Amino acid sequence: MEQRLNIQEKGANALKPLFGMGAYLKKSTIEASLHELVNFRVSQINQCAYCLDMHYKDARAKGETEQRLYGLSAWRESPYYTDRERAAFAWAEAVTKCEVPDEVFNEAKKQFSDEELVDLTMVVTTINTWNRLNISFPNVPGTYQVGMFG
Repeated sequence: MEQRLNIQEKGANALKPLFGMGAYLKKSTIEASLHELVNFRVSQINQCAYCLDMHYKDARAKGETEQRLYGLSAWRESPYYTDRERAAFAWAEAVTKCEVPDEVFNEAKKQFSDEELVDLTMVVTTINTWNRLNISFPNVPGTYQVGMFG
């Protein structure tokens, strides 16, 4: 894969709001471990190789297990996710696919407060934006280093 253009350089002004959202989300009501898992799951759905590499490395650096990362694409059949995580994954998949049925919303509401659900939605929409940017203007997968973007 070849980088088409350096979006960090050529799109610096356009990316400022995304970095601002990232700073907000780091302090949001969504715990860091769940934030990384959702980023990883959405990146799987969108097939964004660079973001998968990044969020795998970030999740591992924060103590996530390889087993849970390897099993994430089959989370419905895997026993090692909490009810809260499962509700978040279902929500993330639904929001990413732009189809949020009542049953997914109702399950999410059992696990998340209103503020948490808004923050979770912002996690999902933000990683979807990053995925689309990295698919359009790819960074080379494998080059990310933990802490590279703050």
